[in-house]
Amino acid sequence: MSIKRIAVEEAFVTQDIADEWNRVLAGKFVEPGFRKMGDTILGDGPGARLLHARLLDLGAGRLAQMDADGIDLAVLSITSPGVQVFDAVTATRLAAHANDVLADAIRSNPQRFAGLAAVAPQYPAGAALELDRAVRTLGMKGFLVNSHTMGEYLDDRKHWPLFEAAAALETPMYLHPREPAPAMVEPFLDYGLYFAGLGFAVETSLHAMRLIMSGLFDEFPKLRIVLGHMGEGLPFWLKRLDNRYLLQVQIGAVAKLPRLPSEYFLDHFVVTTSGMTSAPVLKMCIEVLGSDRILFAADYPYEDAQESVTFLDSADILSAQREQIYRTNAERVFGLA
Repeated sequence: MSIKRIAVEEAFVTQDIADEWNRVLAGKFVEPGFRKMGDTILGDGPGARLLHARLLDLGAGRLAQMDADGIDLAVLSITSPGVQVFDAVTATRLAAHANDVLADAIRSNPQRFAGLAAVAPQYPAGAALELDRAVRTLGMKGFLVNSHTMGEYLDDRKHWPLFEAAAALETPMYLHPREPAPAMVEPFLDYGLYFAGLGFAVETSLHAMRLIMSGLFDEFPKLRIVLGHMGEGLPFWLKRLDNRYLLQVQIGAVAKLPRLPSEYFLDHFVVTTSGMTSAPVLKMCIEVLGSDRILFAADYPYEDAQESVTFLDSADILSAQREQIYRTNAERVFGLA
């Protein structure tokens, strides 16, 4: 019997957001990492144009590619950096419009598409209201934030109304990467290190750890966070993080939390396979996290979805674990059943 394949980190963009990116990039004050992105994948070369066309496509072309790759259901979300490089008013407006566009696409193909809402952290109260609308009215299955917003992280309590709304709605947040924040990006700008090979993982794992260390999950004990790329390296570091945290508590360098960092990670985070087709990494994550905390993602159109499917189809894991990763974990985490 074939397994239903659900891919949970599949990107799109609206033309309005792309146009606004170009207006920001034409200005004087641009985040260094975003400027670098603008010089590459947001440029006007043939590769960038093809990528942009695929991001805009929420219809026949995307469905045909899903069929070719063997993807049954795609959970779509706004691509990085989304609305997080705009002023609060513009970001709030464009997030709502993107959610409406995505909702229309889902209504046209409800068996093939589901969605995660875009929100504007620049206006936390408005982000909470938009999340409520997107979930209750538009049927979104969670929301996505592209890590920092102009150098600010969500552990700042001014952002916690968004988490309060998420907890009330029992809906997860996908913490998605972008290039490192201005305060840390300079050493990454050479050699392409700001991009997905390293900079994205460093940025997003830092953000995840800030959430853990801030006490967020003691305030919202049912909150669930999704991390791509097999957890942005954190499953590898969990034992070390606990070890050094305990030392820092002992010497008075950090406040003591009710639980260890690894316990918060295991209780509140799940990871996805996006962009990771390494058998040792998959086996490590199953051993450290358990197969019930791993979801399949293809990361289309940035990655080869067919390669991701072939990898997981042939991985040396139990058939029950493959079923969890492809289907049942996503149905549980995003309420897709």
